[in-house]
Parts: sequence; structure tokens; C-alpha cells
Amino acid sequence: MGRFFSNLAGFARRPHAETPHHHPLPSPPLPGDATMLTPAGRLAARRLLGLASSSASEAAAQRLAPSPIAASSYAAAARGFVPSSRPFSTALNYHIDSPENKPDMKWEFTEANLKKVKEILSHYPSNYKQSGIIPLLDLAQQQHGGWVPVAAMDAIAKIVEVAPIRVYEVATFYTMFNRTKVGKYHLLVCGTTPCMIRGSREIEETLLEHLGVKKNEVTSDGLFSVGEMECMGCCVNAPMIAVADYSKGSEGYTYNYYEDLTPKRVVEIVEMLRRGETPPRGTQHPERKNSGPAGGNTTLHGEPKPPPCRDLDAC
Repeated sequence: MGRFFSNLAGFARRPHAETPHHHPLPSPPLPGDATMLTPAGRLAARRLLGLASSSASEAAAQRLAPSPIAASSYAAAARGFVPSSRPFSTALNYHIDSPENKPDMKWEFTEANLKKVKEILSHYPSNYKQSGIIPLLDLAQQQHGGWVPVAAMDAIAKIVEVAPIRVYEVATFYTMFNRTKVGKYHLLVCGTTPCMIRGSREIEETLLEHLGVKKNEVTSDGLFSVGEMECMGCCVNAPMIAVADYSKGSEGYTYNYYEDLTPKRVVEIVEMLRRGETPPRGTQHPERKNSGPAGGNTTLHGEPKPPPCRDLDAC
């Protein structure tokens, strides 16, 4: 591997052809097959060398650091980047043991949910139990208050008779599964283009300011958290949020859309949830019904006529 990167270093030093916007590197030409590399090849070589250098720095940092977390910090410093806080997105990609989330904790489905597990697995052939991983993770998340600990994943792996990594792969791939704590009411703001144009950023900022949290943080009373989701499929009723209600466990779990929102209305919805009330789901526009226009339909008032050129009974 050392020889490979040594040769690669020679290739990478090969200068680019001069262009008005791209000056050659100040290095001597190399003999032999280095001249065979295209500009794209030399660019790839440079990137590989950068990765090799970064890997070496990180390895040195790990040897010096007293703990895995410190090693990560030293390695980040070696790359010239020291984050102020850990982004939520990175928390989805790996697991760190904590008092409330570690593999040796006991976790099992409730008696009521074990019946649901049996019903879920009945949908699949007995030799394809792993096809039930997604609905079982969803059930575990409902039971556990909105997030899935690693112990629950291990329990599911035993039920469907696969290695735990097969469950981890699914849980870390789909953003619908939360691997850190969320509020009893998990508010998801749609951030896709139609909602953004219609004011979803203002909706999100209003929620965060009203609740006094950052994105993906939980309020001190444990009631609320705010996240983001991409396209919920109600673009005609933008902007909108989804509310995952884990306050009543898996038996009373609900997942509802609230559409045609304004900053004022979204605060009203939060306060209704805080009081234990159930806000009317769907459009919040007083003159709309479902996805219909304000003021009611202007067309399609009656039963549509059948096509005049086809005998449907003959089909």
C-alpha cells in the first residue's frame, strides 16, 4: 500500500495542461508512464493522496487519544476542522453506548405487541421472516416512545432470525426510524421546494422559537421535538407538518398531517397538543375542504358523463 501511494504521489505531481483558468503545479515532469494519466486521472490521484494523508493523521490521533470520542476530536483537528457540536445527521450513522441505550439492556415487546408481531410475520413466508424488519422496527419505535434503542434492534434480529447487523442496516438507512430520543409529540416540518416557497422555513423558525429548542432537540418537559422531513405528498396544501403522537404508546399512536399552516396557527396546534386536545387534522384553511379550492368546487358539480365513443359493457 505504501508503494502504491508513493507511485500515486508521482502521478499526482504531474502538471496540468495550461488553460486560462488552470495553472500547472510547480513540479518537474515525471518520466515513464506518468505521462499516460489524463487530467481526470491526476485529479483522482490527488484526491486519493489526500485521503491517505488524512487517514494517516487520524491513525496518529487515535494512538494519542485516551478515548474513542477524544480520538474523533483529535482526528477532526488534524483535518483542520473542529465542529462546534455534533450534527444530528451523523448521529444516525453510528452508535455510542449510553445509560439508556446499550446492547446489554433488556428489551422485549409487550404481550399485546407480541400478538402484533405474530400477525406481522404471518404476512411473509416462514423462510423470509426478515421481510418484517421494517414493520417490527416501527412497532418497537411506537412502544419505546418514539425511538428505537439498539437493544430493541437486537430483539428484532432474534425474532426474524438474522444477524443484528441486518436490522442495524435498515434502522440507519430509513429516516423514519429515530435512534435518539424525541418528544412525545414529534413535529416534522416538510422542507421540500413547494412547502419552502409557501413558508415552511417560517413555520420551522416559529416552532423552534416558541418551544425554545434547536432542531431535533427535546423540550425540557419531554413533550415536543422538531425535525424535518422531505416531501410529505401534500404540495397542494403547503406548507405543512406531520405530528407523530407517542404520548399514548403503541396502542394510541397516531400520525397526522396539518396543512395550509401559518406561523400563528402552528403555535395554536402546539398549545392544543400541550393541553391534551386533538387538533383537527388536514387543512387548516377555514374555506377549504381536504385539497379542494377555497370557497368550494367550481367544476365537477355532478356525476361525469360516460365517454360517448366506447361501449364499456363490451369490454
